[in-house]
Amino acid sequence: MTDPTFNRPGAVDLSGLQRPRPTAGARGTRHSWVVSVDESNLEATIRRSMQYPVVLELTSSRAQGADRLSADLAALANAAEGRWLLGRVDCDAHPEIAGALQVQALPTVLGLLAGQALPMFQGVVSRDDIAGVIDQLLQAALANGIAGRAEPVLVQTDEDAPEAARDPKYAAADQAMATGDFAAAEEAFAALLKVQPSDSEARLGKVQAGLWARAGRLDEAEVRARLAAQPKDVDAVLDGADLALVQGRPEEAFGLIIGLIRTTYGEDREPLRQRLLDLFETLDPNDPAVLKARRDLASALF
Repeated sequence: MTDPTFNRPGAVDLSGLQRPRPTAGARGTRHSWVVSVDESNLEATIRRSMQYPVVLELTSSRAQGADRLSADLAALANAAEGRWLLGRVDCDAHPEIAGALQVQALPTVLGLLAGQALPMFQGVVSRDDIAGVIDQLLQAALANGIAGRAEPVLVQTDEDAPEAARDPKYAAADQAMATGDFAAAEEAFAALLKVQPSDSEARLGKVQAGLWARAGRLDEAEVRARLAAQPKDVDAVLDGADLALVQGRPEEAFGLIIGLIRTTYGEDREPLRQRLLDLFETLDPNDPAVLKARRDLASALF
């Protein structure tokens, strides 16, 4: 029998990280904070922004990459669990709304706050960039005393929710993850991304497997000694961040990288920024440590 309190010196605990999304057979109540907006409920949607922030997505099926943007926005909205509401306008069906809001290109995303429309971005951007802009909207809402929470607009219970089978293309990567062969899992997820770069499941799996593979090669005492001797060494900082994150200290992990970004310039910043964005993906996007680190990163970069 394995002693659950056993802790080998130098070992790292991988149990605190976000696991891959549930596979086939997962059941439960599902909530959604995404609402379709047309002429009949546009005014009501704008009024909602007096109580909590609303993100208004104006999209078209003809716009390249719009489906991925919609999926990322919906995922972030549902993860926020009512801190903001996503309103989606199909501008193919309702072009007059785009005209009334003076939208120049699709997709366009606006923020609604206290009845006012605020420009956020046009075109397709990464989920990390979306989350950063939404963080700014939430900060503006709090500064203006708008701190309500939206009720879910859709609830599915166990009886309503369909069974969702995990795509068999993930089988090899999932098996490698389950057996702890994280290097093989990372390779398998990377291969899937080469075929379909927009595959969010493969992207999440790759960054998780990559973190666990790197962490499994680390020795805590050696990493701490390197950090103490060379606190501005990029490799030491990245290893220290991996170690802190897998040991359940995300604030320390993010702080190490952001601290070095503040004193690093030019192209040397990019590997630090990219690693930080990868680490964000291993946690819930609404985790307070992630939200704070996104704000700190924006401050460090600009």
